Amino acid sequence: MSKAPNPVDKYVGSRVRMRRIMLGMSQEKLGEALGLTFQQIQKYEKGTNRVGASRIQQIAEILQVPVSFLFEGGPSGMAGPDGFAEGASPSYVSDFLATSEGLALTRAFTRITDSKLRRSIVDLVEQIAAREGPDKR
Repeated sequence: MSKAPNPVDKYVGSRVRMRRIMLGMSQEKLGEALGLTFQQIQKYEKGTNRVGASRIQQIAEILQVPVSFLFEGGPSGMAGPDGFAEGASPSYVSDFLATSEGLALTRAFTRITDSKLRRSIVDLVEQIAAREGPDKR
């Protein structure tokens, strides 16, 4: 029976994935920069393998972010009852941003400067989601 990934390892992995996708970098390319296979990167991103401190430092440098970026908003021992630090986004937000569709939608949406148009888009998406069924979060 396999052990479930540690929530911190899973969260850090999702942040690595999100940033890698934001940069348009493949798992292969990140793996090459670290001297690893893309399979190892997959395991890091899923949280099934822990990332050591020195490797976190290397990953942050390659992804051009401070190490703290990989932990921002993640689970914490000092967190509230939901397992996340105060003010953190729910996990479905980081899950969404870790997908290529989520990133593409977010990038496109943030380029829209007209606030009324942005509100109309949100309303439209909410109407579509309401037709799809109950909230699945």
